[in-house]
Amino acid sequence: MIMALLLDLANIVGGFLLAIALLRRLPRVGDVLGRGAGAVAPFGWIVGLVALITGGYWLLVHAISGPHVFHFEVVGIGVGIALLWDRLTNRAAPRADSSGGVATGAALVLAVFGVIAIVVGIQGLFTPDG
Repeated sequence: MIMALLLDLANIVGGFLLAIALLRRLPRVGDVLGRGAGAVAPFGWIVGLVALITGGYWLLVHAISGPHVFHFEVVGIGVGIALLWDRLTNRAAPRADSSGGVATGAALVLAVFGVIAIVVGIQGLFTPDG
């Protein structure tokens, strides 16, 4: 139960960190969300590590004992890899343009994946463990 909650929270927070390039564009709340992401960003590697570990744990559990692999685990592993990309490859991850906050190319794909991760994390909070 705790591992499932950790996975869901890591999907939500990690998705928020990935999607901030799009969320900053929201009227009235974009600046506040940007400041919130700035406060959480130094701990993004911890969120990525939690997402990778819990996603991998549940992937193994569901692959071995069933019933089947769920999308929660796959998204969690993707969030973990995306947040740890700098540390895993020693190359900078794609980021949005810092001057205007516009996401294009790979940064846009990561931002959309972040929105998907937020939705999957919220769905996981309301889905029974199994």
